[in-house]
Amino acid sequence: MTVALLGGTGDIGEGLALRLAVDTDRRIIIGSREVSKAQTAASEYKSRLADRSTNAEITGAANAEAVDAADIVILAIPPFHVGDTVESIASQLDEQILVTPGVGMQGDDDGLHYHPPDTGSVTELIAERAPSDVPVVGAFHNLSAERLADLDSELDLDTLIVGDDPDAKDKIRDLANEIVGLRALDAGPLANAAEVESVTPLVINIARYSEGMQDVGVKFI
Repeated sequence: MTVALLGGTGDIGEGLALRLAVDTDRRIIIGSREVSKAQTAASEYKSRLADRSTNAEITGAANAEAVDAADIVILAIPPFHVGDTVESIASQLDEQILVTPGVGMQGDDDGLHYHPPDTGSVTELIAERAPSDVPVVGAFHNLSAERLADLDSELDLDTLIVGDDPDAKDKIRDLANEIVGLRALDAGPLANAAEVESVTPLVINIARYSEGMQDVGVKFI
């Protein structure tokens, strides 16, 4: 199974790409609007994995090409661009599952605050912009990109999954559970995405104000 990470050159894309490459047997495609940028990132990730026991296949491609070859498309894209990106790849979407870790936030002197789009959440915005027969799943929202990218750091974290298509949710839950130290929990339908997304600024603010917790995450017990 092939996973395309659109925006895979950014922080969360890098972290997910590295963890998926180390812990799963999925083929990874780094997507970008610029092919050269995607290929450079893929090469850098492979170099970082050179001293680890993995035969991961990581390549770079333009977004449309990456989507064409993928079974799962993770939209690791800033939320204010993600709607336009979904519309730009709509003609390439067929049986893929769209996955979003995106969260709308605004910052001030006190910290970050949840700032969803008018649809109620970034996950629901994507579902609104995507073709109606393409399942959308929210996942990987509350994870530290820096901690994901540090392969020497053990995770022991939870990620919450939301979506309206049970089969799609099962596939993304299985994918998340393949990442060592990550546990996926079902948080219900897309209508619950705002509650899940809003945890992200809370986690970031805890990291800002609490010494030694720069890579804090969420664990439910």
